[in-house]
Amino acid sequence: MLAKRIIPCLDVKNGTTVKGVNFVNFRNAGDPVELGRQYSDAGADELVYLDITASHEGRKTFVDLVRRVAANVSIPFTVGGGISCVTDVDTLLNAGADKITINSSAIRNPQLISDIANRFGSQVCVVAIDAYQDNGNWECYLNGGRIPSGLNLFEWAHQAQERGAGEILFTSMNHDGVKTGFATTALKTLSQNLTIPIIASGGAGTYSHFYDVFANAGVDAALAASIFHFKEIEINLLKDYLVKNGITIRQ
Repeated sequence: MLAKRIIPCLDVKNGTTVKGVNFVNFRNAGDPVELGRQYSDAGADELVYLDITASHEGRKTFVDLVRRVAANVSIPFTVGGGISCVTDVDTLLNAGADKITINSSAIRNPQLISDIANRFGSQVCVVAIDAYQDNGNWECYLNGGRIPSGLNLFEWAHQAQERGAGEILFTSMNHDGVKTGFATTALKTLSQNLTIPIIASGGAGTYSHFYDVFANAGVDAALAASIFHFKEIEINLLKDYLVKNGITIRQ
């Protein structure tokens, strides 16, 4: 079994790490470079940096921040927000990012997934999906959860895989920030129907939530934000807990 990964996520707005609930009501969580360095030192396996208003505001992702992160962390990190072409990806990788993640731009132009995978390799291309469940249907959203796309989560995830995505990062908008557990049922469906790694996002609040999503949904990585930012859960203690409960985890 491949070791599971623990990934802190840093949502960045105006140069500051923020965290909301259900994609709204954001509060300040600190300096993104300093937080990244702390997570790197604390044993996080990877980091994800998302410029959460780049697509909505129609601007490019924070290249200067990427350079500063690369100079201060020793673990792989993924960046996303406002990436709309292969040139953007080239710029971010040259600035020090290990992977990029696309969401709204991939829905608007699915060919972008193939273009990135063909140019840089599938391992570089993480397709992020923000979806909201209503009356049993999971619908994908664009622009940081602001615009419904009409696409079904599972159909879109499969198409992204077929186009060359190396990983799927699925965030449940219903669960985001509420700390009641991940969307385990939907994540299990994704894991069973896809062959690429699945990163779970949205809902982590306790140690047991991580155990549940790894043991029962079969995901490859679990991502969280506020519980790490505000030190509700320490990464080293979380890893100890998972190991003691039979989850193979990176050490």
